[in-house]
Amino acid sequence: MAKKGSAGTPATVALAAAGIPFTVRGYTHDPAVTDFGQEAAAALGLPQEQVFKTLLVDLDGELVVGVVPVSGQLDLKALAAALGGKKAVMAQPAVAERHTGYVVGGISPIGQRTRLRTVVDASAQALPSMLVSGGRRGLDLELAPEDLRRATGARFAAIGR
Repeated sequence: MAKKGSAGTPATVALAAAGIPFTVRGYTHDPAVTDFGQEAAAALGLPQEQVFKTLLVDLDGELVVGVVPVSGQLDLKALAAALGGKKAVMAQPAVAERHTGYVVGGISPIGQRTRLRTVVDASAQALPSMLVSGGRRGLDLELAPEDLRRATGARFAAIGR
């Protein structure tokens, strides 16, 4: 995939600085929509299994990131097990925004204000490319799963259901 310009978010800046190829995929976000991932998949005409959402989780008092397809849900127990933790609960939206520097619905796993341990659902490994938020609503980034792993230091594990 060739990189197409810069959308000017911390995510695109981080990928460009690391020399990781990506494609910017923009769409018009409807402010009335709250299911941001499914909106992205529909607007971009892509299968929901190829578009991933970024979720922040409090794991035993530590914030961590789970990246799963928008077609499913994050399995909190599986995420905890993948990171050697015990109790995982979804982080409060204000906490997620403060630690990542992004707004809910536009949280990217890349270029976060505070680098957090990240787990990407293993289903991504079967895809030639995947989409994640580019750092704002209406902006996704397409890249190879291995490139996302390199950019975030993530590990792959079965954390979706």
